[in-house]
Amino acid sequence: MVDPAAKFFIRDFHVHYGPSSALRDLNLDIRPNEIFTVIGPANSGKTTFLHSLNRLIDLVPASRCRGEIRLDGIDIRQGLEIEALRRKVGIVFALPLPLPISIFENVVYGLRMQGIRDPRRLNEAVERSLSESYLWEEVKDRLRTPAMNLSGGQQQRLCMARILAGQPDVLLFDEPTSGLDPISTARIEETLLILKKKYTIVLVTNNVSQAARVGDRTAFFLMGDMIEVSDTGKMFTTPADKRTSDYITGKFG
Repeated sequence: MVDPAAKFFIRDFHVHYGPSSALRDLNLDIRPNEIFTVIGPANSGKTTFLHSLNRLIDLVPASRCRGEIRLDGIDIRQGLEIEALRRKVGIVFALPLPLPISIFENVVYGLRMQGIRDPRRLNEAVERSLSESYLWEEVKDRLRTPAMNLSGGQQQRLCMARILAGQPDVLLFDEPTSGLDPISTARIEETLLILKKKYTIVLVTNNVSQAARVGDRTAFFLMGDMIEVSDTGKMFTTPADKRTSDYITGKFG
């Protein structure tokens, strides 16, 4: 039975790439307005899981999915057009990918693609989304300058702003601080903690300490299986599975 309180309701979900199994028998609920972190070594299915939540997995040749993922009770494959799903569920990747245009045009790119041309709406969206990504004060006097002139951390927050401009319900982050310095990483983490007041956040990270700092709940994936999921504090103090303990303490991975 679908949990009406769950943002994402996932049952018996599997992903195969050709003959290879990438995710097996995933059963999981993600709650509204939480930061749900996913940890685990390489090739454990973390990114496959993340990409399944907004059907980016569909772009992978020979991928096959089986099982059920519901967003707000609606099956994301049977009940939602893929464009509508991706407006609700935005994703920020590990490598910042600003477009080679101005800061302003980066933020409104998706809105223009939706046919929005009203200058007032565009200006409001730029200020709102740059403020939500805590970049507004740093760039408000140079919105028409090239986005490529921003630092790496600023570019990552600009990519966040581009997603936020479309006012999604869920934000997916795939190792968003993997290439950033500690100061920029701290700024991104501070931003996530504030954003969860309005959004549900799913964060895949290879930084175990980051998961401990920002996650409300954490799942540990290993070789395509979800080994355990629990409140982050509990997982990092009394994990239920020895494999989780070994990974957190650096014995493998």
